[in-house]
Amino acid sequence: MDFSFSDRSVEYRTALLSFMDEFVYPAEPVYAQQMVGSGHPHHHPPVLEELKAEARSRGLWNLFHPHANEEWGSPGLSNLDYAPLAEIMGRSPYLAPEALNCSAPDTGNMEILELFGTEEHKGTWLKPLLAGEIRSAFAMTEPAVASSDATNIALRMKPTGDHYVLNGRKWFASSALHQNCKVLIVMGKTDLEAPTHRQQSMMVVPIDTPGVTLVRNLPVFGYNDREGHAEILFEDVEVPRSALLGGEGDGFAISQARLGPGRIHHCMRSIGMAERALELMVRRAAERVTFGEPLSARANIQDWIAEARIEIEMIRLLTLKTAWLMDTVGNQEARTEIAAIKVAAPRIALKVIDRAIQVHGAAGLTEDFPLAAYYAYQRVLRIADGPDEVHLRSIARAEIRRDRMRQPQQS
Repeated sequence: MDFSFSDRSVEYRTALLSFMDEFVYPAEPVYAQQMVGSGHPHHHPPVLEELKAEARSRGLWNLFHPHANEEWGSPGLSNLDYAPLAEIMGRSPYLAPEALNCSAPDTGNMEILELFGTEEHKGTWLKPLLAGEIRSAFAMTEPAVASSDATNIALRMKPTGDHYVLNGRKWFASSALHQNCKVLIVMGKTDLEAPTHRQQSMMVVPIDTPGVTLVRNLPVFGYNDREGHAEILFEDVEVPRSALLGGEGDGFAISQARLGPGRIHHCMRSIGMAERALELMVRRAAERVTFGEPLSARANIQDWIAEARIEIEMIRLLTLKTAWLMDTVGNQEARTEIAAIKVAAPRIALKVIDRAIQVHGAAGLTEDFPLAAYYAYQRVLRIADGPDEVHLRSIARAEIRRDRMRQPQQS
């Protein structure tokens, strides 16, 4: 295994660290002020557009994109080369990813449009997404079914003449309430009689299509995310047959193709959040004095700091191994490792963040520090893109199959 980063990755890392120090971290209080001043939870603060313009002028744009494209500024980095960059973005998760046009769910949606979209889809939606002019949402999860099993998806996409008619309800469609969200990628069932994994399809649905209603935002742990987590009602929504992505019945396969890269990007950013939480914990422990000594002199606090460093290095190495496998043998062959990091990274990040909150005392619960928001963000990731239990089941089944293959064949 070779986890060494290319010279290009090192160059981008240096440039990105400079961008974070010069622009992103100083913009965090400005962002907070602009959000509070707007009085609207889904306001799009001007500082973000300023950051986007600066990032693009520095060539820090579409870094996630696996194919080099001069027009869109994407350098065509491998998963392994992108890993340290996504980690750095994770240190300021509410600003940096969008500033560099590397936000979820847009990254996954752009990959879907590129792989499965028509030329019309690419011109209408992919082009402005790559330019950072619009945002998008992914409507898969539903309130009435256990959506961790994607075959349960119930939204109906009924073929009618030269149209499909969509009826159903989705929720936790992240970014659907973003001021610039213009399009949804929706998963539903087109053929109830087809084999289980061929009943689903995906379609491109403009968010202003008649019959699409944004019912409400869903706060998470009391936080109203700026992009929103929307509940969406589809009532007799007509879309042309050209809205179909791939072919009819390809929805399940497309969803699996989308989620692999998306999961590892989340894990990379989780490491960045854990690193920043550790830095804040160390600094606070050195500054706060109790009973005549700084907190950093306490054995239990030193243990927390040491354990955090060990655990962060562990998940970083597992993430790099996974990225290397995705690059060398493909996403399918790396599926066990993808599942493993999807469980491990948020769990470790949560543990580090929780201890950092404890060291900060009551201040750690407030918005004076990013820790409480980080905690909510990471707790969500234990459910988003498949709950831990689904990934654990996948890993266990792979181990059981492997053991069966080791057993001598009975004659």
